[in-house]
Amino acid sequence: MLTEIREKSQGTLAWVILSLICVPFALWGINNYLDAGGEPSVASVGSKDFYQRDVNKAYEQYSQNLKGMQIDEQVLKAQALQKLIKDEVLLQYVHAQGLVVTDDEARDFIKSLPYFQVDGKFSDKQYKTLLGSQRLSSAEFVNRIKNALIMEQYQHSIIDSSFATTYDVESFFKIQNQQRDVSYVTVGLDPAPNQPTAEEIANYYQQHQDSYQTPEQVSVEYVELKLEDLANKVAVSDDKLKAYYEEQKEQYSTPERRKISHILISINDKVTEKDALEKAKNAKQELSKKDFSALASEISDDKLTAKKGGDLGLFNAGVMEKAFEDSASALKLNEVSEPIKSSFGYHLIKVTELVPASTKSFESVKAELTKAYQKSQAENAFYEASEKLTQLSYEHPDNLQSVSEALGLPVQKSALFTKESGAGIALEEKVRSAAFAEEILQGNNSTPIEKSNEHLIVLRLLEHKTADKRDLNEVRLEILLLLAQEKAQKLAVEKAQKIKASLDAGKALKDVAAEYKLEVKAENALVRGKSKLPEPLTESVFKAAKPVGDKPNVFVVALLSGEQAVVSLSKVTSGVMSESDKKQMDLAKKNIANAFGQSDFNQVLNSLQASADVKVHKKVQQQ
Repeated sequence: MLTEIREKSQGTLAWVILSLICVPFALWGINNYLDAGGEPSVASVGSKDFYQRDVNKAYEQYSQNLKGMQIDEQVLKAQALQKLIKDEVLLQYVHAQGLVVTDDEARDFIKSLPYFQVDGKFSDKQYKTLLGSQRLSSAEFVNRIKNALIMEQYQHSIIDSSFATTYDVESFFKIQNQQRDVSYVTVGLDPAPNQPTAEEIANYYQQHQDSYQTPEQVSVEYVELKLEDLANKVAVSDDKLKAYYEEQKEQYSTPERRKISHILISINDKVTEKDALEKAKNAKQELSKKDFSALASEISDDKLTAKKGGDLGLFNAGVMEKAFEDSASALKLNEVSEPIKSSFGYHLIKVTELVPASTKSFESVKAELTKAYQKSQAENAFYEASEKLTQLSYEHPDNLQSVSEALGLPVQKSALFTKESGAGIALEEKVRSAAFAEEILQGNNSTPIEKSNEHLIVLRLLEHKTADKRDLNEVRLEILLLLAQEKAQKLAVEKAQKIKASLDAGKALKDVAAEYKLEVKAENALVRGKSKLPEPLTESVFKAAKPVGDKPNVFVVALLSGEQAVVSLSKVTSGVMSESDKKQMDLAKKNIANAFGQSDFNQVLNSLQASADVKVHKKVQQQ
């Protein structure tokens, strides 16, 4: 629970930054620097206008964060527009307050991003290629990152100043650990005595025609650029492979594994160097009749390792003094050294495990080596082709032939697919989402879609089938079953309300249940987050008001199946902090303070928006 609070209370602007840096970049307003062509704006904040395309791009990013949730597209687009407005309000405010992020800070942040790194290091070529794929200059991108960082800086100035007291934490756990006793009956769905009539079916069909349509479909033609395809064309010879093998030999080598133990005889104010050496020599002789680990436990002055029989673990060069390391490196398995002097005293060293270093032969890794070599040789060609793919698909937005001929990539075709499902390349949601984007439906090529760092696709509309009305005869059975379900649910609701009325009148649940031939189920000491009851039932139980006196609180809950649960809440016991809760006091204070800070920030943001010059000119459209 504390972790959930932390996760939900942080990073309000994190997705703003993510939307700026994810690959391919889901940059809102990426076309804002282009001519709007007379397109009317959807909304404005001061002099900043937002267009339908801005909302569409924001919606794409917003919907990715809510992937898997069934939320109306129009609702999400409205929320995405509000997010654009709030972010712009905040951006204009922080600029007015004079908050800044330096060029160096922004560049350091950008260099730390994995999207621009190759082998763990910032790659200027990768950086320019990815920005080029979105037609952004470095200056433009750095400026957008600076804006996002300034906004986050302001957010943290509010959130990080919040705090929570011990009382706040105790109050939280008092509610979190609260226990509730309930009894309930479930009213099932019984078939209604009167089945839906033909007239009812026809009327429902007329009133809900939008629900009975074939889905919108598209098919696309596309070109794919794959690093793998370029790599397969790279010519390979044994001479080149052997040279590459020598360069990469370390990758096919396993270093020596050597574990050591030691016995330390310290030199200090009470033990002279001569006495320490003599004691070490005597210990070496004693090893002829005593186990090394046992003796280390008895006499070693390194008390930390003595508890483990002198075990120092894996030997790593460069950690100990040279004399110690030279001796440890030269010993054979189970061999014990002569006394070795260090600044700590005299050591007896033993090798307890030894696995020699090994290198896989050229022949044994030839197949793997070939693929690695081809890939390394093709990477530059892939990045150059990526830039050309981006450039040509933009310069020739009305066809894919220019890209195909210039890069030697075949133009392929997909079958029809919907926004929700497809086959082939349309199996991936990002491809389907791009295919239904406004720029594609208007006849333009898509920007390159990055299926992975080594696989790019450019789409072009081939066929577009709008949603179409299904005939009544085709959907008659669906509507019949739906109306029958609704009638059964209505009867269940009526029965549940009658049961509730009887309980409110003072009748016992068991007596009413017997009257309706229902089973009474009871759950005592229910705790938030640990209930096995259906989610709607659990949620309602913990939202319900406490019972007054001896009279239980009775309420009805609609279950996901359409069944109705009639619940009697008889007892609520305040929670207390457990010992494990008390151990999390610091974490709890931090996370609850974060939640308070987030609430404060949202209030500030709402206040800024209320006083800003915000205008919404027209309702956002569906794609």
